[in-house]
Amino acid sequence: MAERRIGLIMNGVTGRMGMNQHLIRSIAAIRADGGVKLANGDTIMPDPVIVGRNRAKLEALAKAHGISRVSTDLDACLADPKDEIFFDAATTQMRAGLLTKAINAGKHIYCEKPTADTLADALAVAKLAKEKGIKNGVVQDKLFLPGLRKLKMVIDSGFLGRICSVKGEFGYWVFEGDLQPAQRPSWNYKKAEGGGIILDMLCHWRYVLDNLFGNVEAVSCLGAVHIPERIGEDGKPYKADADDAAYATFQLEGGAIAHINSSWVTRVRRDDLVTFQVDGTHGSAICGLHKCWTQSRVATPKPVWNPDQPQTIDFFAGWQEVPTTQDFPNGFRVQWEEFLKHVAGERPDYPWNLLAGAKGVQLAEAGLKSWAERRWIDLPKLEA
Repeated sequence: MAERRIGLIMNGVTGRMGMNQHLIRSIAAIRADGGVKLANGDTIMPDPVIVGRNRAKLEALAKAHGISRVSTDLDACLADPKDEIFFDAATTQMRAGLLTKAINAGKHIYCEKPTADTLADALAVAKLAKEKGIKNGVVQDKLFLPGLRKLKMVIDSGFLGRICSVKGEFGYWVFEGDLQPAQRPSWNYKKAEGGGIILDMLCHWRYVLDNLFGNVEAVSCLGAVHIPERIGEDGKPYKADADDAAYATFQLEGGAIAHINSSWVTRVRRDDLVTFQVDGTHGSAICGLHKCWTQSRVATPKPVWNPDQPQTIDFFAGWQEVPTTQDFPNGFRVQWEEFLKHVAGERPDYPWNLLAGAKGVQLAEAGLKSWAERRWIDLPKLEA
């Protein structure tokens, strides 16, 4: 049994998502647990260099989490043959350019979504990686959530029968910054900085819908800017001109219809920050981030509409929770481990790649076009 080092350039991990989910809860955690075990008994040990503009911040982060290498020179890192993988979690607007540079430097690619802010750029990067023979992956973390994995098991069991519809509710109230500090950075609400919930969340919904319920064939989307002014990190008001809510309907291959509301301007009165209800001919299921419940055809209550009498049925009582029968590690970490195995050659098939990422950008771009033109947009099949 041998330990194989894989050098990893991590760009953009001083931000909230890159730091918490990718550096601390994924790579640092993998290292602390002794690496990733391969089927042949060998171990992959990721050896990251974290890259950014502020050396002091990088060094403090590295010291806190047992990382020995930092750099403010990305070009030098890309030129170093000892590092095989380039990871990016920095700004969406710069991503396509950085990925292109890394691919041309011969690095394997793993990155956050969206992979670009336009479909043309996302496809160009995917095609370049294919031409160069570069292994590549895009974060599709929600597929690895315990709730959605339980839901996938319910679907695969045949419990639901033919799926008729999917209803998704995502979001919470993001404070404007006056009454309480905002819990999301201000760039999310600025068009010029790549903000907007459609570009952010429809990329997620593409891979969730494609992998669980059926490929997305068309979309009708209405966006909104419900709060046009917010308070920035500097305490000053700014114009929030990027969409903070989206109301989208999707036609899926096979005939099912999905509708997902995405909002940073909603107060939560449901089981979780995101829920998906799936109704089928033989049963229904609803899941959040961690839990999943089902209701069979024979256990479905038979209500009668009577607005003159208080409801007598406890509609929550007729659902059965899917038990937790296995451990569900952090979803970001799970996908990192799968990608490291892919780079090491253990799993040649890796479906969560740059083409899958481009499909997410395709749906977001179609959603924005649908909103602007107030019509349905068909999604042609993509190829890299």
